[in-house]
Amino acid sequence: MTITLNHTIVPTYDKVASAKFYARIFGFEYIGEFSHFIVVRVNDTLCLDFSIKDTFESHHYAFKVTEDKFDEIFLRIKNEKIKYGSGPYDAENMTINHNNGGRGVYFRDENKHLLEMLTADYKIT
Repeated sequence: MTITLNHTIVPTYDKVASAKFYARIFGFEYIGEFSHFIVVRVNDTLCLDFSIKDTFESHHYAFKVTEDKFDEIFLRIKNEKIKYGSGPYDAENMTINHNNGGRGVYFRDENKHLLEMLTADYKIT
């Protein structure tokens, strides 16, 4: 059996609002309450478990998507007037990147987590 990431905890100030944001922007399935978490399903093997924390550092979450999904999600980002950018240090320059022959964009959620959407894997040498 291949090892897969099953779930990860996303710290947040408002777990319901955050889960609904990810479901709305990315099209993830909103599952709802499980224990003290609010859960969204990313795909068949991965869930994000949102948990309230008083303080936390910003995290980075990167999602690889198809070209068609990129268009759908990017349209939702623009429709919600979310600032976006071409890199992790340029997350609000209102441009996308074309790294590794694909497209990529960075933006922040309401908890200041840095989100990345990309269509091509990084070329690691």
